[in-house]
Amino acid sequence: MKLTGAEIFIECLKAEGVDTIFGYPGGAVLYLYDELYKSADSVRHILARHEQGAIHAAEGYAKSTDKPGVAIVTSGPGATNAVTGIADAYMDSVPLVVFTGQVPRPLIGNDAFQEVDIVGITRPCVKHNFLVTEVEKLAETIKKAFHIATTGRPGPVLVDIPKDLTIDTTEFVYPDSINMRSYQPTVKGNKKQIKKAVDLILEAKQPVIYSGGGVISSGASKQLTALARRLHYPITNTLMGLGAYPATDKQFLGMLGMHGTYEANQSMHNVDILIAIGSRFDDRVTGNIEKFCPNARIIHIDIDPASISKNVSVDVPIVGDVKEVLNAIEIELDSRDDNIPDQAALEKWWQQIAVWRSKECLKYDQANDKEIKAQYVVEKLWEVTKGDAYVSSDVGQHQMWAAQFYKFDKPNRWLNSGGLGTMGFGLPAAMGAQVAHPEATVTCITGDGSIQMCIQELATCMQEGLPLKIINLNNGFLGMVRQWQEFFYQKRYSSVRMEKQVNPDFVKLAEAYGHVGMRIEKPEDVEAALKEAFAMTDRLVFMDFITKQEANVYPMIPAGAGLNEMILV
Repeated sequence: MKLTGAEIFIECLKAEGVDTIFGYPGGAVLYLYDELYKSADSVRHILARHEQGAIHAAEGYAKSTDKPGVAIVTSGPGATNAVTGIADAYMDSVPLVVFTGQVPRPLIGNDAFQEVDIVGITRPCVKHNFLVTEVEKLAETIKKAFHIATTGRPGPVLVDIPKDLTIDTTEFVYPDSINMRSYQPTVKGNKKQIKKAVDLILEAKQPVIYSGGGVISSGASKQLTALARRLHYPITNTLMGLGAYPATDKQFLGMLGMHGTYEANQSMHNVDILIAIGSRFDDRVTGNIEKFCPNARIIHIDIDPASISKNVSVDVPIVGDVKEVLNAIEIELDSRDDNIPDQAALEKWWQQIAVWRSKECLKYDQANDKEIKAQYVVEKLWEVTKGDAYVSSDVGQHQMWAAQFYKFDKPNRWLNSGGLGTMGFGLPAAMGAQVAHPEATVTCITGDGSIQMCIQELATCMQEGLPLKIINLNNGFLGMVRQWQEFFYQKRYSSVRMEKQVNPDFVKLAEAYGHVGMRIEKPEDVEAALKEAFAMTDRLVFMDFITKQEANVYPMIPAGAGLNEMILV
């Protein structure tokens, strides 16, 4: 039976098990939208209010599930508006398939209305992209897109579809599987390298397990937790890896890096055997590369061979899927008679870590301050939600406080923009997570700067009945930029003020969109307000917490410093 390109598009989505697509219509995708209308009972379309919001929502959906996020936008400005979200997904290894409309094939290259070369524009920030020029190749191309997006190191794949192709017809055949000679990700780790890794692991006197977002992408949190507990080694997570290991566990040192804990960073600086799992040695983690882990021999496990020894030279590289490799390490440990680390050395190492922990680097004083401290709000949020919420954040000081004070015990619960650092990510990402988990508690921690980047998505939340809880930590500044200007630019606060004369009344703004708005100005009202808001399970509640204006995120590693050169207060 022959189908049009638009009908094939829908059948491909169904074949891939896609139940939700986020998007914004326009002329080049009208035939596709017509078929979405006819198929509304099997594929739900969520109308974002901006294409960037649609992509971030698809990211939130993907990050909180084991499914790829799917989005559709029109040609020209629709496609270019989506680029920030696509780049964000690329940096954070988020599996997305993004469909863009294109002008009819005869007009490509003619500067037609709403024409851009989106394949050329996105080439540096996608895992792969396609321009489909024959309707006969549409189904196979879509199959390839989902395969590439979800295997190996996950990432965004863009499929550009000319408008006239969507009304061409052909026989529909969807491949059961795909084999691409040029794309064969390595899944199983090299056995010799695994043996070498286990040799090093068992030699360790001052070990640290350093895990990142790759553990969560691989679904390997269970394996990571089992290995860490078996060895009784201290473990730290990157910003993207939070939740891969239970944050309330005694072996957890907290997040490492620029705003990581004193004990995590000091342990990293003094480590002798570093076990890096699903992490990429980002500059926010390493600080000054020349000063990073000066005495360590390093094992690095990652699905992406390009990430290994890219920033930091390693001693035992293992290319493979994290879950597969960790399972193989467990098997190798089981096969050895002498598979117990040096207990005396390990005990001494834990004693040293206890000394670093005694610094209480995240300690703050709310009791003697009449202004609300952001840390206090996040701690109370963790208590009120019993640590079981899906939490998105935007980017800035509030993001770091969320990472420091919301203790994630489960993977896929922390949704944030790590690599690209995209303000505006938080609200639409929370929206995507709520769509994916309609009965779950989903909250967005944001700031008065970030929330205004994609605040129009409050309309989508009302249309779709999404009962998010928004925690706006309102300090009247672009806080993280102000903090850097305080430290390194002698308090020359250039273009960072967002105070009452500039910011909107967020309570009235939330109410204008049909939601509940609350303003909280006193520390003693924080807990009660959170409980009241979360009791409204069927309403979006926007909580505007008026927080201490010039509070700083500590600890902090200045640019160019090593992990042992932290500013604590």
